[in-house]
Amino acid sequence: MGVKDIKKFNRALLTKWKWRMMSEEKGKWKEILVSKYYNGTVSIQGCGKNHSWWWSDLGKVCEEGEGEGWFRNHVSWKVGNGDKIMFWEDTWLGNNKLKFMFPRLYTIYLEQGKMVGEVGSWGELGWSWRLGWRRTRFEWENSVEEEMMNLITRKTLNKDSEDIIEWNGDPKGVFSVKSAYLTLFNYPNGSSPNVFPLLWQAKVVPKDVCTTWRVLIGRLPTYDNLIRRGLAVNSSVCVFCNGAEESAQHIFLTCLCAQRIWVLCLRWMGIVFVQHRDLLVHFESFHLPHLTNKHNQVWKGLWIAIIRSI
Repeated sequence: MGVKDIKKFNRALLTKWKWRMMSEEKGKWKEILVSKYYNGTVSIQGCGKNHSWWWSDLGKVCEEGEGEGWFRNHVSWKVGNGDKIMFWEDTWLGNNKLKFMFPRLYTIYLEQGKMVGEVGSWGELGWSWRLGWRRTRFEWENSVEEEMMNLITRKTLNKDSEDIIEWNGDPKGVFSVKSAYLTLFNYPNGSSPNVFPLLWQAKVVPKDVCTTWRVLIGRLPTYDNLIRRGLAVNSSVCVFCNGAEESAQHIFLTCLCAQRIWVLCLRWMGIVFVQHRDLLVHFESFHLPHLTNKHNQVWKGLWIAIIRSI
């Protein structure tokens, strides 16, 4: 009937203040709030004992404090000098945060909460990354670190330009109350669990977890990836079925050979499972609600084992 959800619309109106705080807008009101609540990052969050009711309510509206929150999940950054972007905690590489893409490296990093501009230095040849670790990495962690370095080196910092915040709830990247309301209206209740923490908690050997992680982020040397990187291949057709282009999604889900394996394994487990065609959603939905978290960690391990066998 076109009647707005008043509660969500009010949250969208309050969120506009959050956006104005994080954007380049200037004013005396902002100087006062920054001087009182600024904690070293532009993405101000948290509700302390000395915070005003209005500021605490603003944090609750954005669902911030202990968790990520819907607002930060819809904000990304265009990198300039890196002074405002948190290296691990903000979205500045694709559509995900580094701490979710590389959770093991995040846990052993020396100083979490650093800005992008603090994780390296400028030299005669330009910008160079410098990462510090709490301990020596294991062999399989070195390959994960190499994967992350290949990812972050694609971004070029510019010390003469500012970082620019973008709103992912609008195609133009500009925040509006209307786009915030529509985002809230379509956002699921509660925080949606992230795939990668679930992956690293699975009860399987680290080697298999690492392989599955590469599958989920699309880093396997499949034909479609090789072609995207400019490498010459004789054919891009799947070697198993010869019926479609070889990609991670095709090899592990939609290929006829893969589907036979999934059907046999699910039949052996005695369950009926509607298979999604997206690898991330497929892995996340491989969950039994009547089981405990520990039991579901083992259950996720079965999914990883099937992927590994394929």
